[in-house]
Amino acid sequence: MPRDPLIGLVGKPSSGKSTMLNRFTTIDPQRAIGYLQIPCACARYGVSDRCKPNYGSCVEGRRSVPIELLDVAGLVPGAHEGRGLGNKFLDDLRHADALVHVVDVSGTTDAEGKATRGYDPSQDIEWLRGEIRRWIQGNLMEKWGSIKRRHVAIKATAVDTLQNQFSGYGSTAQVVARCLDRLALKEPLEKWSDETIEMVVNAFTDEKFPTVIALNKIDHPDADKNIAKIAKQQDPSALVLTSAISEVFLRKLTKQGFVKYTEGGEFVDTREDLIEMGDPEGGGLKEMDEKLKTRIENLKDMVLYRFGSTGVVQVLSRAAELLGLVPVFPVKNVNTFTSGGSGSSVVFRDCVLVKKGMTVAEVARKVMGDTPIVYVEGAGGVRIAEDYMVAVGKNDAQSRDNIRVK
Repeated sequence: MPRDPLIGLVGKPSSGKSTMLNRFTTIDPQRAIGYLQIPCACARYGVSDRCKPNYGSCVEGRRSVPIELLDVAGLVPGAHEGRGLGNKFLDDLRHADALVHVVDVSGTTDAEGKATRGYDPSQDIEWLRGEIRRWIQGNLMEKWGSIKRRHVAIKATAVDTLQNQFSGYGSTAQVVARCLDRLALKEPLEKWSDETIEMVVNAFTDEKFPTVIALNKIDHPDADKNIAKIAKQQDPSALVLTSAISEVFLRKLTKQGFVKYTEGGEFVDTREDLIEMGDPEGGGLKEMDEKLKTRIENLKDMVLYRFGSTGVVQVLSRAAELLGLVPVFPVKNVNTFTSGGSGSSVVFRDCVLVKKGMTVAEVARKVMGDTPIVYVEGAGGVRIAEDYMVAVGKNDAQSRDNIRVK
């Protein structure tokens, strides 16, 4: 099954980006698999007891779907000029469909990740977007004269001309069209001023690289004032409060048998907690020394009780919301939702994440490749028109066997 889209993880040194990446399942030093939590179709159709995904998991209708993450390394001011690992940073960036910017909200690291006190982390957010915009605008302006001449000579549309320049950033004509529609520009491309070009680049950057801002290290004493300042400057829907080190710590203790904790959850239970709740065996958890008990209680007070979670799992959910991802469930039998052989009762083995606005035909081709399509069937064996859009709960359970070859 396809695993795109790709989420790029960015952040200056010592921001906590590596800690957050290591919370996921690493494939190699630069890539990892995270798990996006979504409502599974099995709950909708009352077959949760028979849902066993090929990848990820499904627990009582809550499904964890694999999504790939890319560690975009080398983020420092001046990256667009090649400073540090700037060229590699920008080259990696072009492959991402969305970004998660991990920001050290404690203010204890400067712009280059060196230890300090009182640094304003809102600066990191501004210069990340600035680096990307200056990179794109610099490349565009370097050859703007020849771009205009060719545009006029071949009588191209603004979308075609810009897509020809922006394709190297992983763009599509639809992305460019949405940018221009939003700006509602009236001047022809060949008459655009430098200010207009800057507006176009800014709109393109926002459209092509939607960004979740993960405000990390929220348990630090100086974090509150920085969070309040950033919340006034940025779109609240793009902000997620996180403590990556707390999530890693809780998962380590869970694996070692000291606590009961569900990733991304609001609560953590110790042996003593479970005994108080009526389980004399304490859930089979191990005894902890006083030092470890104190650390757990502090973590509960400073992170879980105050913010509701460590925020790490929620980062992927917010990225999926920005992209408008829709889970689609390809099955072999649209009446039983099974995908195995004739005797199999297991349902909804596969799940594919597709971008908002995709049609039934586009999704079918994503799953099946270039196989010609005669028709597609949805739940209950009902034929679905190829140009219908997919959405959560609408045309999102499709048959693979009934995509007929002409």
